[in-house]
Amino acid sequence: MPTYPETEREAVTETLHGETFEDPYRWLENDDERVTEWERRQNEFTDSVIQTDRRESLEPPFEQLGWRENYFLPTVRGGRYFQRIEATNAEQPRLTVRDEVDDEPRTLVDPTTFEDTTSLQWFEPNWDGSLVVYGLNDAGTEQYDLHVLDSDTSEVVDQITDVGRCNGAAWDDDGFYYSATGAADEGGQLDKELRYHEIDGEDRLVTDEFDPERWPMVQVEPDSGLVLVTVSELGTDSNLFALVDDTLEPVLTDLDAPLSPVVNDGRVYVQTTYDAPRGQVFGIDAADVEDADGLGEFETVIPEGEDVIQQATPVENGLAVHRFRDASSVVSLHESDGTERYELDLPALSGIPRQGLSGSRKSPELFLSLQGFDRPQSIVHAQTGPENSSDDWHVLQSPELPVELDPQGELNLTVERHWVNSTDEADIPVFVVHRADLDPDGTAPTILYGYGGFRIPLVPSLNPYRLPFLQDGGVFALACLRGGSEFGEEWHEQGSREHKEHTFDDFEAAADYLVDAGYTTTDRLAARGGSNGGLTVGAALTRRPELFGSVICSVPLLDMLRFHRFLLGQAWTGEYGSPENEEEFNWLRSYSPYHHVEERPYPATLFATAAGDTRVHPAHARKMTARVQRATTGDDPICYHSVEETGHGTGTPTSLQIEQALDKWAFIYETLDIEPT
Repeated sequence: MPTYPETEREAVTETLHGETFEDPYRWLENDDERVTEWERRQNEFTDSVIQTDRRESLEPPFEQLGWRENYFLPTVRGGRYFQRIEATNAEQPRLTVRDEVDDEPRTLVDPTTFEDTTSLQWFEPNWDGSLVVYGLNDAGTEQYDLHVLDSDTSEVVDQITDVGRCNGAAWDDDGFYYSATGAADEGGQLDKELRYHEIDGEDRLVTDEFDPERWPMVQVEPDSGLVLVTVSELGTDSNLFALVDDTLEPVLTDLDAPLSPVVNDGRVYVQTTYDAPRGQVFGIDAADVEDADGLGEFETVIPEGEDVIQQATPVENGLAVHRFRDASSVVSLHESDGTERYELDLPALSGIPRQGLSGSRKSPELFLSLQGFDRPQSIVHAQTGPENSSDDWHVLQSPELPVELDPQGELNLTVERHWVNSTDEADIPVFVVHRADLDPDGTAPTILYGYGGFRIPLVPSLNPYRLPFLQDGGVFALACLRGGSEFGEEWHEQGSREHKEHTFDDFEAAADYLVDAGYTTTDRLAARGGSNGGLTVGAALTRRPELFGSVICSVPLLDMLRFHRFLLGQAWTGEYGSPENEEEFNWLRSYSPYHHVEERPYPATLFATAAGDTRVHPAHARKMTARVQRATTGDDPICYHSVEETGHGTGTPTSLQIEQALDKWAFIYETLDIEPT
């Protein structure tokens, strides 16, 4: 058995709803010198496991794959094309603009000219494209400063500092609306304000009357000046308001369902799962919104169908709609009244991420971020007018991969979709990817990835760091678990709150399938997930540790009886339930991974976290590491790894991405006994 760094235990107990718990590692919830020293010793132990010849062998291909160009979704305003582009050998994407879609991009902002850990994560041009506001954050903390830039001169003409967690802005003629929060290091992220900033003028509070669990988002209809405010709780519902004289006037506030409005050509379209678990789209004239008395004033534009509506975005004289069909993406084009024109003829088993469409109100252009298990994320440019057809699209930008690792080059991959039966007779899609010439013999090293929560879908996609593993004979499997939105709102509800354990059932059913179908054995099967997916693999670790030979649990939620006390945790009680409520406490108690660690053998496990994470506190990974290290009776290493200068994943510089990927893949190669080619 490995000799682990010593972790002190303290006599801490807590009684919740009549049940008393020991929590000897509560001191690891602190962020002080004692914890820093504990992390240093744990990192040293983990380095002794992963700093090996195998890791060294992985470095050259990972360097090639990491230092590549990346293209992000363009935004069209005033006939200009704004886009984040990351050049080969760049640490961060830069903000660019061009006047024609095929022009060479001109750099507006290059965050690498600032501090080493500064990143530009979002931007929003005004309607004529003359100004653009963007958010800079440091070290992945998602705490932003806002800057306003002149698109012609590239000069910063205005700025607002220390706005906290802000993820966008909405322009009118004179300025923009934005949301602001308190600082993460002061516990203020759930204190939210809606503000208005006039260029070269007043910055004022509009309202701060938001519950801690709810988040505002603003849209402006430029022709009428209508201001819409959506106030949402993660995992539950949304309310729609019109902002009239700085007062939120209810428009749709009693649906008890999520909704998402878009504005186009004097119309407001609302996408929702109200009375339609797979989604539908309603419409109303912008001039009638303020006087609307509920959904009865809206007309059905796109009714519910067999596919799941994921996003509706405006294009000239119509809408583009991203749908899920059996957990892969399709895109349909519609007239303004909802009449379908055609579907784009995209490759089979394609994936488009959430908010992966971007349209222009003034032209029939549509951009989409398209990817697959055998193709990297690329930007597609489509024409969507009535005179166009399903094949009027082309790949505008795509990263270049090393030819020997390129699935469109020498690395020929097979992608299959299987259906796995889980509890309550649910059929779970499991995508399986491996080399086309590989005939799995029941011993192939295999990775199973899952998430299952917050309506976040897992679609076909390619993480380039996965490619050396596939080249070396590995099998990658992605399971679409209940809790996501791959099959609509019912699918989400079946994996949340009192039904959360269905997510873990599905993940374990997928793992059983991979063994029973002859792909691998339990000692060569790795489980991998992050954030809510870290909860998923953490639950699988404590429920069925014998099912896996290796586990990577990244930025995880693991103490589900205290998650609501840290950072953004209170905002997630709609998805999981609250430990303060006795009935919901019982749901959480039944699976909370930290509270189900027993004295028994556990597979090799890496708990990975980051110092700058302002979403999920590193305490989850720290405490779980200490408890499993003490409890395990096996010889497989239980490791903890924390990195500086990044957070939950946002804004991580390329060099650090490469190092993090190397650490995790080296752990997999060591614990599954894989030899790099």
